[in-house]
Amino acid sequence: MSPALAIIAATIDDLPAAQQLSRQLSLPCLDLLPPSEINDFPQVLSCGEQLKLCATGRKAPGPVSVDFVGGALAHRRKFGGGKTQPVAKAVGIRSGFHPRVLDATAGLGRDAFVLATLGCEVQMLERNPVVHLLLQDGLRRLQEASISDPELNAIAGRLTLVDHDLPAAEWLQRQDAASWPVVYLDPMFPSRGKSAKVKKEMVAFHHLVGEDQDADELLEPAFRACYYRTVVKRPKLAPYLAGRKPTLSFEGKSGRFDIYTKHGVPG
Repeated sequence: MSPALAIIAATIDDLPAAQQLSRQLSLPCLDLLPPSEINDFPQVLSCGEQLKLCATGRKAPGPVSVDFVGGALAHRRKFGGGKTQPVAKAVGIRSGFHPRVLDATAGLGRDAFVLATLGCEVQMLERNPVVHLLLQDGLRRLQEASISDPELNAIAGRLTLVDHDLPAAEWLQRQDAASWPVVYLDPMFPSRGKSAKVKKEMVAFHHLVGEDQDADELLEPAFRACYYRTVVKRPKLAPYLAGRKPTLSFEGKSGRFDIYTKHGVPG
């Protein structure tokens, strides 16, 4: 774990959980110290009602958490465009066909959640231990909310997280050939200096995760593991993953989806 990260508690009641997480990750616990008053660590994990990754200092942007119940993902679930969304087209969703998807670079789980709302069973992989904890926390709260919400209950039943500590490429290599209908990749791409459109609250997340230096190594085992297709999400001007030209590409508002086809999806 990076020494640039520490653990804090949001309230006195959350202190035992913060201390336990500190021991689990072998990171210092700063007890109830607010992020705005911390100068020795650029980031902290705040234990509370939600697990949050917070930048520190007086002018720090807002925290990052995984929220599958409210906020932007709730709006997207209700008004995002359903099966007309580029990610839905990219994985091949159509009437009567909702492929099982392996999201091998889950990050904050946003695309995985959208696919689950559209009827796909989605299994997420995330190698960064802190981001993995954020996903676990988001899934926990989704499952709690699903008890009284039938729609969320169905979505929660289709969204899972693999508990592992292997790099995605190695995990994919261990899968049987053609065992996953669709493999989805969204490796972290380096920011392009001042022109990069990164929301302020995501600065802490990008600082934590960095870029995926081994992203090119994912394509071959992903394509081997898929049956129908491997989908790679990229910035519009980014080079092809591993320099390999896709079968076809779909462009969205802020990026594109490169599709490597092995078999045609059912019509």
